[in-house]
Amino acid sequence: MTLHTPPPTQPPQQVAFHRTELNVILGLYGRMVAAGEWRDYGLSHLRDAAVFSVFRRTAEHPLYRIEKRPKLRLRQGQYAVIGMDGQILKRGNDLRQVLRVLERKLIRAVE
Repeated sequence: MTLHTPPPTQPPQQVAFHRTELNVILGLYGRMVAAGEWRDYGLSHLRDAAVFSVFRRTAEHPLYRIEKRPKLRLRQGQYAVIGMDGQILKRGNDLRQVLRVLERKLIRAVE
């Protein structure tokens, strides 16, 4: 009797944020928490994308999603900021430039 062992398979590759990317994102997150705009976040590492979701409250849908999709690097840009309604607010290859759309929320008129 012979036993057939299945060929070794590689685990599925996952897309993740690099430490430098997370430092930029968490820097913005900290400023928004200090301003009282955001309260919670979630990270998802999927096969084709890494997603940083921002919440005002824990039980809600995310206010914004910051996505990294390396397959779009040569087309529209691998980073995107997506609003609550699914609309892409900004897309590009430079993470700091893409996140500027959210930093505008910090600028307020002082009376």
